[in-house]
Amino acid sequence: MKQVLIPCLCLCLFVFGCKSSESLSVSKTMDQAEAQLEYSLQNHTDKTKYPRSVKEDGNLYTVNSSDWTSGFYPGSMWFMYQYTQDEKWAQTAAEWNAALEKEKFNTKTHDLGFMLYCSFGNGLKFTENATYAQILLQGSQSLIKRFDPTVGTIRSWDFGNWEYPVIIDNMMNLEMLFWATKYSGDSIFYKVAVKHADTTLENHFRSDNSSYHVIDYEKATGKVKAKKTHQGFSDESAWARGQAWGLYGFTMVYRETGDKKYLEQAEKIADFYLNHPNLPEDMVPYWDFDAPDIPNAPRDASAAAVAASGLLELGRYSLKGVTYYAAAEKILNSLSSDAYLAKPGTNQGFILMHSTGHMPNKSEIDVPINYADYYFLEAMLRYKMLMPNR
Repeated sequence: MKQVLIPCLCLCLFVFGCKSSESLSVSKTMDQAEAQLEYSLQNHTDKTKYPRSVKEDGNLYTVNSSDWTSGFYPGSMWFMYQYTQDEKWAQTAAEWNAALEKEKFNTKTHDLGFMLYCSFGNGLKFTENATYAQILLQGSQSLIKRFDPTVGTIRSWDFGNWEYPVIIDNMMNLEMLFWATKYSGDSIFYKVAVKHADTTLENHFRSDNSSYHVIDYEKATGKVKAKKTHQGFSDESAWARGQAWGLYGFTMVYRETGDKKYLEQAEKIADFYLNHPNLPEDMVPYWDFDAPDIPNAPRDASAAAVAASGLLELGRYSLKGVTYYAAAEKILNSLSSDAYLAKPGTNQGFILMHSTGHMPNKSEIDVPINYADYYFLEAMLRYKMLMPNR
C-alpha cells in the first residue's frame, strides 16, 4: 500500500520548460478563468442546481446533486482557492459542496469519486476540514458496495441491456478508494481499487493500446460477454475521452501503488494518443480518433484537458517525462488560446468552449462542459507547480 516515490525528473522538466519556445501564461489564463467563474456565480445562485453545460437553445443546463458531473463545479472553485488563496473561494466552494453531502449514501452510481472526491476531496486537501473526511469515507463505503468479487470490478451502469457493464471512466473513481484506505487504515478500499484496475488492464485494451469504452461481463462467471464503445463512433474506434480517462487513471493507480505495470500501461496509452495520425496539430482531439468526418468532426476540449493533466503527472514518473511534459504544455497552450478559452462574460460562464459529451446520443456536441473546465484548471495548476514563474 505504499505510494510511489517520484523520480528526479522535476529538475529535468523545469530546465526543459525554461528553454521552451511556448509562451503559456498561467497567471493570464487563470485570471481569465476566475473572471468566468465569478460571472457564472453572479448569474446562477441556486446551490442545489449545478451548471453542467449549455442547451441547444443557448440556455444554461443544470443538474441535481445525483448527476455524475455535480462535483466538478464546486471542485473548480476549490482549484481557484488553491490558485488565489482568497478565502472567498473557499467559502463559496463550501457552500456549493453542501447539497452534495447526501450523495455519500448513494449506492446507485459508480461515479461517487467524481461527485465527492472532486468536491469534498479538494476541500479536504486545501482546508483539512475533518467533516469532509467523514463524508468521503462514507462515500467510499457506498462505492465498494458496487464491487462484485466474481467479476473483479465495480459495476458501472444500472441501465440498458447490459448484464454487468464496466466503463473505462470508472478508473477515475478509484482515487477516492485509495484515499479511504490511507485515512481509515482499512485495506478493503485499496484491495477493491487494485482488483478493479487489474481487471480493467486485462480486458479493456486492444493490441494497439487503445481502449474499449465498455466491457460487459457475465455476472455469474466474470467472463467477458461483449466489448463495446458506447459513446464512440463504433465498437472498434478510439473514443477520445475514453483514452484520456485511461491515461489519467492508470497514472494515478501507479502513484498510489508503485506497481510498474500501471506506469507501463499509462505510457502505452499516452503513446497511442500522442502518436495517432488523426490527432490535430493543436493536440485537441476530435471526439473520436476514428470519426468518419475528420477533419470536420467536432473536437473534444474535455478529452484534451483530462489528457493534459494526466500527462503532467505521468511525466513525473516516466523516463519519457520530457516528451509528455512538452505535449501537455502544447495542449494547454491550445486550450488557453482564443480558439478554446472563452472571453469573460460569455459561454454561460464556462471556461472552455468546444467539448463533446455523447456524440452518438446527439447530446452536448460542441458546447462547454463542466468537467472540461475542472481538468483544465487542475492541469494549469499542475503546470504551475513545475513552472512557478509562469
